[in-house]
Amino acid sequence: MLGALLFRFPAVAATLVVVAVLLALGALVGYRKWKASRITPEERERLRRTALATRGKLGDASLVEVRGEMVLYSYAIRGVEYIASQDMSSLHEYLPDEDSLSGPVWIRYDPKNPANSIVLAETWTGLRARSHSVPQPRP
Repeated sequence: MLGALLFRFPAVAATLVVVAVLLALGALVGYRKWKASRITPEERERLRRTALATRGKLGDASLVEVRGEMVLYSYAIRGVEYIASQDMSSLHEYLPDEDSLSGPVWIRYDPKNPANSIVLAETWTGLRARSHSVPQPRP
C-alpha cells in the first residue's frame, strides 16, 4: 500500500528520503559534538586540583605512607578524622625524592566537602620538604 502510494507520488518519496538523510546526518553531527565536548577523567582531575589549589582552605595533615605514585595522608577537620590518598602519576615531576616524603604536610580542602583534598597540584604544594609554595618540575 505505502509502496504503491510512493510510486504514484515520486516527489513525496524523494522528500521523505531527503528528510531521513538529514535527520541521520543531524544525529551523527550531534553525537560527534557531544562526544568531543566530554571532559576526560584526567582533565576533570586536573580541574579539581586547580580549583582546590586556588580556592581550597589550608589545613595540616600527616603523611601516612607513599606507595609508588599514591600518597596516603590523614587529617582532621572540625573533629572528624579523614584518611585520604592522592594519585601522583600525573604530578611525578613535581615530587621530591621519596626519602624526603614523610611527616607533616599541608593540604587544601573544600570547606563544603572536607573529604575533597589535595597535597600537591601543578601550582601549589603542601609538601614541606620544599622551601617554596609553587612546585618546580625536576630537570
